[in-house]
Amino acid sequence: MTTHLLKFDWNPITGIDLLGFFKLHFYSLMWVIAFILGWYIMKRIFTKEKISLEYLDPLFIYTVLATMLGARLGHVLFYQSELITEDFFSIFLPFKFKGGFEFTGFQGLASHGAAIGIIIGMYLYRRKYHYKSILWILDRVVIPVASGAIFIRIGNFINSEIIGKPSGDFPLGVRFIQDHYYKREIMQLTGINDVQQAYNAVTENPQFQNLLEVVPYRHPSQLYESLCYVFVFLILLYFYTKTNKKDQPGFLFGLFLVLLWTIRFFIEFTKEAQNAERADWVLNTGQWLSIPFILLGLYFMFMYKPKSVSNK
Repeated sequence: MTTHLLKFDWNPITGIDLLGFFKLHFYSLMWVIAFILGWYIMKRIFTKEKISLEYLDPLFIYTVLATMLGARLGHVLFYQSELITEDFFSIFLPFKFKGGFEFTGFQGLASHGAAIGIIIGMYLYRRKYHYKSILWILDRVVIPVASGAIFIRIGNFINSEIIGKPSGDFPLGVRFIQDHYYKREIMQLTGINDVQQAYNAVTENPQFQNLLEVVPYRHPSQLYESLCYVFVFLILLYFYTKTNKKDQPGFLFGLFLVLLWTIRFFIEFTKEAQNAERADWVLNTGQWLSIPFILLGLYFMFMYKPKSVSNK
């Protein structure tokens, strides 16, 4: 017998209209929270280790740019490479040009690309600001990165994106109304011209219950991942504050890679494949991309031996 205690319909308002022409998307707000919290955490780290705060704001700027550019380019290369030839400018601009001009916001961000972007960004940052070492920076920046990942996955849940596979008899399941029915489709099916009102009618008006009943319950994979990242953050914080592992170059960086990408690897089993062309592979794209990060993390945790530690 299937319990429905932990099953629910997800049909949220994804943003707030401001000034009549600008919409504040909650997903974007999650990114803002992630970056602000990350800045605060790094400020505490700099203060604790007596690093001049003049280096903090440049680090913040490098991290934001590296994260966003890496995440966007990673999505295009790993999941949507057709954009390069079919709608090139949509890669860098918050607009869709193919099939008609449309403001879309910045959609399609890949965490593997963000990770690569951050590593490259920290390398470039270290080349300009010559204090400590690249691994010293990476060992500490992964702590706020882990905290930020918590909010990004919550943002994905709010947006009904990166959804899970049908959950069947599993007691926890979510019906993602806005993923199942596209905006134009739901307005056509309900005859309601307002998108949000049309979605609301599906869950609130008995007249449209037939539209709701065909929506499958799915794993809330975004929430699984977000919860796991809470533990990644706490484990990293513990090793940084309660042990001497912060003085072993590369250890915290490696631990972050192993924890985060191992979690990602296993949670991918509950997700729908983001790359449809590779959906039938033994492992999906996200899992294949996670394996090198895990191996790299193990190397820095257990095998890496620095020739010298720079304290400059």
